[in-house]
Amino acid sequence: MMIQTEEEVRDINERFEDLLDHCTHILDPDDRQLIHKAFLFANEAHRDMRRKSGEPYIIHPIAVSKIVATEIGLGSKSIISALLHDVVEDTEYTLEDIRHNFGDRIAVIIDGLTKIAGVFDKKSSIQVENFRKLLLTLSDDVRVILIKIADRLDNMRTLDSLSRNKQLKIASETSFLFAPLAHRLGLYTIKTELEDLALKYQNLKVYNEILNKIKESEKKRQLFINKFSLPIIEKLNEHTISYDISGRPKSIYSIYSKMETKKVKFEEIYDLFAIRVVFEPNPTIPEKVQCWNIYSLITDIYMPKPERIRDWVSTPKANGYESLHGTVMGPNGKWVEVQIRTTRMNDIAERGFAAHWKYKSNGKGESELDKWIKRVRELLETPNSDALEFIDDFKLNLFATEILVFTPKGTIITLPTNATVIDFAYEIHTEVGDKAIGAKVNQKLVPLNQPLSNGDQVEILTSESQRTQREWLDFAITAKAKSSIKSALRAESRRRIEAGQKTLEEKLKEINLYPNSRIIKKLIEGYEAENKDDLYFKIGSGIISLENMKKVLKKNTKSKWIRYWELTYSKNIQKSKKPAEKPYTSQPDSTDPGQPLIIREGIDEPGKNYRIAKCCNPIPGDDIVGYKSPNETIIVHSTKCPTATKLMSSHGNLIVSAKWTKHKILSFLAGVRIKGIDKIGIVNSITNVISRDLNANIRRISVETHDGIFEGSIELYVHDTKHLNNLIMNLFKINGVVSVNRIETIQE
Repeated sequence: MMIQTEEEVRDINERFEDLLDHCTHILDPDDRQLIHKAFLFANEAHRDMRRKSGEPYIIHPIAVSKIVATEIGLGSKSIISALLHDVVEDTEYTLEDIRHNFGDRIAVIIDGLTKIAGVFDKKSSIQVENFRKLLLTLSDDVRVILIKIADRLDNMRTLDSLSRNKQLKIASETSFLFAPLAHRLGLYTIKTELEDLALKYQNLKVYNEILNKIKESEKKRQLFINKFSLPIIEKLNEHTISYDISGRPKSIYSIYSKMETKKVKFEEIYDLFAIRVVFEPNPTIPEKVQCWNIYSLITDIYMPKPERIRDWVSTPKANGYESLHGTVMGPNGKWVEVQIRTTRMNDIAERGFAAHWKYKSNGKGESELDKWIKRVRELLETPNSDALEFIDDFKLNLFATEILVFTPKGTIITLPTNATVIDFAYEIHTEVGDKAIGAKVNQKLVPLNQPLSNGDQVEILTSESQRTQREWLDFAITAKAKSSIKSALRAESRRRIEAGQKTLEEKLKEINLYPNSRIIKKLIEGYEAENKDDLYFKIGSGIISLENMKKVLKKNTKSKWIRYWELTYSKNIQKSKKPAEKPYTSQPDSTDPGQPLIIREGIDEPGKNYRIAKCCNPIPGDDIVGYKSPNETIIVHSTKCPTATKLMSSHGNLIVSAKWTKHKILSFLAGVRIKGIDKIGIVNSITNVISRDLNANIRRISVETHDGIFEGSIELYVHDTKHLNNLIMNLFKINGVVSVNRIETIQE
C-alpha cells in the first residue's frame, strides 16, 4: 500500500481544478457540485492504487474526464461517469453504491462501461468474443462508447510505461478497432491522434522519420501557406465574410498510409497539407450556397481540379461530417486542397457526435448518424456465430469511404466504396437480396458482382426460384450482405441435411432396413463423405443418388487402420520428395514474458520451434513480433503486417515479443519490384549489381517490357534489411531505373 504524498495530493487537486476550469459549458451549480462529489468518491476509491508509471491512479480518471469535457464536449453526466468509470471494476464499491450516490442514469452508463471493460482492457486477451457487447451499448447509451474512446486515448498518451509486448497489443487494438470507431462517431481529431499514436508504438522508426520531415519543412510550408492565402484573404474581405483561414499538415499516419499504398517517398506526396476556411454563415442564406460562393471566389484566383471536388455539404457523410473540399493549382505549380465549412460544420467535424447532437434540432429529420446506429442494431439482431468473422465483416464498412446510389424512385442509399449490386440488394431488404438474379444500373443490365459508382441508379431484378449462392460472399463487402448470405446458406444447409436424412430413411425402408450406426458408417465410407451431416447434405443436394446403395452396403469396406496406414504411407512418400529444411529455433527457452524471443539459425540448439510468416516475410532488421499458434509453433510476423495487427488485437495473450540475433550466415528470401526505361543491357546491369557487387543469390527474376518501359520482380536471398536496403540503393543508381520497392509477400 502506497499512501499519496503531499506533493501528489497537491498535483491531484490542481489537475481536478484544471478540469473544472475547462468545464465552461457546465453552468448549473448543482451539476458542478456533483462533479466535485464524483471526484472525491473516485479519489477515495482509488486512493491505494497506482498506474504502471507509478503515479496515483486517480490521475487517469481525471484525464479521461478532461478529454470527455473538452475534446468531445459532453455534459456533466458524462464527466461524472468518466471520473467513476473504473470504480466498480477495480474497487470494492458496487453499482448500487453508484446508483445511491449519483442516480440511475449515471449507474446505467457505469454499468455499460463495466460490462465492456473486458472487451479490450488488460485482463482480457480474446477481445473479439465480447466486441458485440460494446456495440450493443449503442442501443443503451452511446456515451458509454464515447467515454471508452476517451479512456483509450489517455491510455495511448501514457503508453510509455508499459512493456513492449503490451504496447504492441494495445496499439494494434487501437488501430484495428478504436480509431475506426472514433471516425464513425465523427471524432475526427481523436481518430487522427489514435492512428498517429498507434503508428508510433507499432513502428517508431517510420513515425520519427515522417515527424522529423514535417518539422524540417515547417518554415517552408508556412511561407507557402501565407503566399497562397493572401489573395484569398483579400477576396473574402472584399465580400465582408467573417472567416478564419488556417493551414495544417496531414497527420503522420495519413502520410504513412499514402507512402505505403502508392509506394512513394515523403517528398512525392503533393497534398501534405490542406487550407481550411471556416466562416460564420449569414442566417438568411442557405449554408450550402455560401460554401459554393466561397469556392467560386477561390477558383477565380486559382485553377480548380474538377475531378477532385468532394461535396459533403449536399450529402453529409454517415458520421455527420459536412464540408466542401476542392483542389486548386497554387503557386509554384503545387496542388493544394481547400476545405470550406461553416463554424457549425467545423464543430461537428472536430468533436463529432456530441456537437452533432447539439445541432440536431435543425429540423433535418433523421440524421445520418442515427441511421448508422439503426443499421448497427439491425446487424446485431442477426449476429454471426463467429465473433472474429463478425468483426471482420463489421469493420469492412465501419467507416469506409462512401458512395451514394439511388433506387428507381430516387431514394439515396449510402454504401461503402467498391460495394456491388448484391450489397445494394441486401441494403434494400434481406428478401430482395436472397432472390436477386441481376440488376439494371443506369438502365443497363448487369450481373450481381457489378461494382457500383457514385450516382448510379440501381433496379434489382428478382426471381422466386432464386436461391442464395455461396459465391456471392466473394464479392459482397457490406456487413449486412455478408451476414444475410451466411445466414441463408446455413438455413439452406440445414434444409438439405433434413431432406437428405428423410430421403435416406425412405430408401432404406424400401429394402427393409433402418438407419443405425453400422449402416450409416458403411454409407459414409462407401460414398466418401466426411461425416453423417455431410452424407445427408450430399444426398439432399443430389450429389449422391443412392441408386447403388445396396451394392455399397454389401461391399467390404477397408478397416480404418488400413486406410490410416495408406494415408500415412502416402504422406511419408510425399514428404520424402521434398528437400529438407533447416528448423528455426528460439533461444533462450524462457517462460518469462518480459524476455523477447530471439530469432536465430540453429540446428542442434534446444528451443521452441518457430517459423517465418509467409504473409509479410520479415527479414533480420525488420521489427517483429511472435504469435503462438494452437500447435505451439511461434509464427514470426513483421509488426507492420496487417495479419499481425489483427492477431495482436484479437489474441493478445498469444503474442510474444521477438527480436533478431546478429548473424551473417543465414540468407533470407526477399523480393523487389523494379521499373524503368527499357534499353539494351538493362537486365544485365541489374543482375551484375545483385550478384557481383552485393554478393546476393538470385532465386527468380521476371521482366516484362511494353511501350519502352520495363517492369520486373526479383526474388533473392539477403542477410538482413541493411543488406536489402544497400541493394535497393545500388539498383536505383543504374541508369534507366525509375523505381525500386520491396515486395513484402513472397510465395515459397
